[in-house]
Amino acid sequence: MTSLLDRPAPTAAASLTLRRGAARVLIDNWTGTSTVPSRTLYPHQWSWDSAFIAIGLRHLSVRRAQQELESLLAGQWSDGRIPHILFNPALPHDAYFPSPDFWRSSRAGRAVGAPTAPQTSGIVQPPVHALAAWLVHQADPEESRRRGFLARVHRRLAAWHDYLLTRRDLGGAGLAAVVHPWEPGMDNSPCWDRPLQRVEPIPPDSFHRADLDHGHPADRPTDLDYGRYVRLATDYREAGYDDGRAHHGFALEDPCFNALLIVSESALAAMAQELGADPAPHTARAKELTEALVTRLWDDDAGLFRVRDLGSDTLVDERSVTGLIPLVVPHLPPDIVRRLRETLGGPHFAAPGTRLVPSYDLTGRAFAPTRYWRGPAWFNTAWLIHRGLRVHGHRRDAERLREGFLTEAGRSEFAEYVDPLTGAARGTRHFSWTAALTLDLLSADPEEPTP
Repeated sequence: MTSLLDRPAPTAAASLTLRRGAARVLIDNWTGTSTVPSRTLYPHQWSWDSAFIAIGLRHLSVRRAQQELESLLAGQWSDGRIPHILFNPALPHDAYFPSPDFWRSSRAGRAVGAPTAPQTSGIVQPPVHALAAWLVHQADPEESRRRGFLARVHRRLAAWHDYLLTRRDLGGAGLAAVVHPWEPGMDNSPCWDRPLQRVEPIPPDSFHRADLDHGHPADRPTDLDYGRYVRLATDYREAGYDDGRAHHGFALEDPCFNALLIVSESALAAMAQELGADPAPHTARAKELTEALVTRLWDDDAGLFRVRDLGSDTLVDERSVTGLIPLVVPHLPPDIVRRLRETLGGPHFAAPGTRLVPSYDLTGRAFAPTRYWRGPAWFNTAWLIHRGLRVHGHRRDAERLREGFLTEAGRSEFAEYVDPLTGAARGTRHFSWTAALTLDLLSADPEEPTP
């Protein structure tokens, strides 16, 4: 793949330098079967990371982008879930916590369909995979058809969505629920604070946090929060990862998670049509999910979508980037699109130090500019909002965000996230999804169809 660095690209010198740097990150983080988010902090394969990575890899090697997704799907459980981590058996267990011997997936999850190998976690992450697979197909349809890529992944991705829309419809209103703060991907967002108050934490001296070996404690979740994360994961494991048996002390309907499910249902419809199957069931699901998202989670006074806490059946009174990402949904009512744009440009999310979008309300009670998901601006959320602006025809806003993304990605050495007040790089550097999505925005086709 080294030769890909020398592939001609119709870009200016600065963009070509950025492209080469992004490609180098993905080459260095490749394990031979998939791409790690980071060689230090995240040394295994993560679910939604691999989806974003495949979106960027398609501009370097369509075959490798396909392999990224297929390697992830090799860890799918027979109940349909795609676990949030696939563990590399060559690494020692203490390379990351919670480790394979904590999750015990092949034993604890046997009754609900965990594979004997690879070892995985038991929870999930946002369902952006079908969108990624469709974009990978579009990058080289002939190669995709030759390898039967869509035919293989469509069935698996449909089963993944079936799992979310049946076993995870915990609120009974048609939306998928998350049962752990790691599942929405925004691990310690202030949106989870109130629901987590109901969870008794495991004492911090009963486990070792490998993340603190590579990340500064001021940037990472607190020991108290981590103790609650471990409690929830332990309780889920003891219930055999069975959503029918488990007592979910934490259960939420998250706007970003469900927005990505909608977009991915539309991608499944496009795949079905390509394969000569009926796209109507997926199209109908996307429509029903959009209606439920608006009915259940939209807050017109706040101008964004809220998280619904199923423990109290109330909306959580916090403004987070998760409430802006539904802009990516194609058929939102125009008034909602207008209000989301206003909120993006308003005092809660217009960051002074970067054109990216902070992960949490700049004026909020829990805003912390460097602490994981409690303020920093992330590149994957910016990519999703950029895509949403394009979906709804707001090209000027989208281009401004794109330019800000590329500036910060290069300046930060493809950081995990940046301080929204200063633009300073935070978290780990040479982060795979930052590099991958940089490649995608450098290669953006203004006419690319959207599922």
